[in-house]
Amino acid sequence: MDDKELKRIRIAKRVAKEFIDGSVVNLGIGLPTLVANYIPEDRSILFHSENGFIGLGPEPEKGKEDPNIVNAGGKPVTIVKGGCFFDSAMSFAIIRGGHLDYTVLGALEVDEQGNLANYMIPGKMVPGMGGAMDLVAGAKTVIIAMEHTNKNGSPKILERCKLPLTAKEEVDIIITELAFIRVTKKGLVLEEIADDTTVDEVVKNTGARLIIEGNIRKFL
Repeated sequence: MDDKELKRIRIAKRVAKEFIDGSVVNLGIGLPTLVANYIPEDRSILFHSENGFIGLGPEPEKGKEDPNIVNAGGKPVTIVKGGCFFDSAMSFAIIRGGHLDYTVLGALEVDEQGNLANYMIPGKMVPGMGGAMDLVAGAKTVIIAMEHTNKNGSPKILERCKLPLTAKEEVDIIITELAFIRVTKKGLVLEEIADDTTVDEVVKNTGARLIIEGNIRKFL
């Protein structure tokens, strides 16, 4: 397993611990889909997929995939006991009606005002933002799960987003392989860091001011 995959798993594991028992959660495509594999055994979480079902389970075993059961990103998934299927109208009524407790999305950029850019880089062909605009506006808590920096080492957490926005002032929590950061009215509060990093390293790799108060907890 390479370093990139280890980072993704670390992020997914930390996100999975954030949900309250009994929550209804939407997982965006890409890294967020890994979260379903790491839910603590003492919690019952219902995962919503915007392509039309509630009850998304862990990834299927190799060779046991069902081509008719896929998530919004087109990847094979499983359905837990009690799961149900419905059309897109019902799926987006759940999202827009405020029935999601959490949504977990990836990002290109996030800033200290809680603004999110996650669908377009000017000059590049993109399929569009999908349901992201609805998800961040409709969910009670918006969690961004992403790597802390770009491939070139530049920060993805900024004072102000430079790319076109998906949503304005909607992000609540940012979780990366380095840190757990909460978006507040006074700015970005650093609450936790990864077990193998330091506060200085997190600050160095962040393009916005971090508020550091009291003891900073650690996560694996």
